Amino acid sequence: MLSKMLSPVLRALPALALITGLSATAASAETAEGYWQGVQKAGVLRCGAAVAPPYVMRDPASGEYSGFFADLCREFADVLKVKPQFVDTTWDNIVAGLQAGKWDLSLALNRTPARAMAVQFSIPAMEYQISLAYNKNNPKIPAGATSVADIDKKDVTLAVMSGTAQDKAISVAVKNATILRLPGNDETRLAVVSRRADVLVDASDTNQLFTQSNPDWAVALNPEPALAKQGVAFGLPHQLSAADAEVVNIFLEEKVATGHVDELIHKAVDEVLKSSQ
Repeated sequence: MLSKMLSPVLRALPALALITGLSATAASAETAEGYWQGVQKAGVLRCGAAVAPPYVMRDPASGEYSGFFADLCREFADVLKVKPQFVDTTWDNIVAGLQAGKWDLSLALNRTPARAMAVQFSIPAMEYQISLAYNKNNPKIPAGATSVADIDKKDVTLAVMSGTAQDKAISVAVKNATILRLPGNDETRLAVVSRRADVLVDASDTNQLFTQSNPDWAVALNPEPALAKQGVAFGLPHQLSAADAEVVNIFLEEKVATGHVDELIHKAVDEVLKSSQ
């Protein structure tokens, strides 16, 4: 008798479970929130910014940021309809700060396998390679230098920004030269100008600015074989979903395809050259 009474109840259980499951799924879908929706609620897009002209620049007097990656941060903030906020950092800390949630994006980050184990990347905004800038009258540098091996001498000092992709690349490549690691862009250039260092190791476009600012004596070479050729991108939080990463990628795809990124780069280069005159 008891089994007969329970049978209708037992038959109803799968249907009840299905309804309950669907309700839970629907509730989860309703409460699920993407990363950028959280940024929109906060009203601020935080961009970790380490100085490296023409990618990111900071006016020491006003604290205002410029450079084409700073512009891209502002434009992505416009897409999200929030305010951009630049968080000052160094190249030594730009990955760790993103991991710690101190900002939402890291600006102008080179895509490397080591960094990819710690953070995600957007698609590249541009391609990058490392070059070597130096005084053409420096007797330590051979006139026909074409490779890192040509300048890898015991009496040669290489200036590089500490913690950058170029720091990591040159550290692996040299065996004899001294590497002088300095905190910022201005310090590395001053080291070469003052002859404290012989060679400036930096991005090819950044070194081009340096040689254009010092045309009487500065030259640069893109070593063969290449030290590094990498994409320069936004660094993204490691836990970011594929859907949230796609938001940034679609934004960048359009900016690159329409030539807008090239326009921003030219504007930033002009700004650097004007400030050095």
